[in-house]
Amino acid sequence: MPLLGVNIDHVATVRQARRTNEPNPVHAAVLAEMGGADGITVHLREDRRHIQDRDVRLLKDVIRIRLNLEMAVSDEITRFALELRPDQATLVPERREEVTTEGGLDVRTHFQRVRQCVDQLQGAGIMVSLFIDPDVTQVEKSRELGVEAIELHTGAYADARTLDEVEMEFDRIREAGQFAISQGLKLNLGHGLTYRNVRRVAEIHSVHELNIGHSIVSQAMLVGFERAVREMKQLVTL
Repeated sequence: MPLLGVNIDHVATVRQARRTNEPNPVHAAVLAEMGGADGITVHLREDRRHIQDRDVRLLKDVIRIRLNLEMAVSDEITRFALELRPDQATLVPERREEVTTEGGLDVRTHFQRVRQCVDQLQGAGIMVSLFIDPDVTQVEKSRELGVEAIELHTGAYADARTLDEVEMEFDRIREAGQFAISQGLKLNLGHGLTYRNVRRVAEIHSVHELNIGHSIVSQAMLVGFERAVREMKQLVTL
């Protein structure tokens, strides 16, 4: 059964809206751990729009479960990761104008730049995953880099409007995912997954982990963080 990684970025989004000290994303991470989360994911963006450096440092000290740092292929953020040494670093694309991550990292186009970052992180003993679109070519290039895992971008599946679109996007995820597994990569999935659409992708053979944030934070506003995580955990593991 898949593990559940809980992304707490949007707890920090609410805090940063008023530039105050609440809600505290570290507190949310502790509640997520109590609710059954297997890992905590945070994206330290270059513009620091939500998660701040201090948040990540505190998380590293406080949580007992795995810390996954999402990060751009950036010299500044790479230096931070090398100092912090999270359990895992997931390389993602990043544009200042976007509301949220709009697609997967283009490993084929930026192969040498990504390789440099991967080599630095792995040299420090950090497990590396690449957040990519569900495309066999991107999986092949990821394998060439020697990373341990890939995370397939599930946004197109989550945003699909018709049954035909849902089936097409689901098949893309499944095909790319099974190819990744055949190449010895751990298969993670994430982006846009909700309480309504998660069960189907959770049942894909050999999925290692699902990373879910916005839907859990939204539910937590209504029922509390620990309960929101427990409800998602039940859907993922049944």
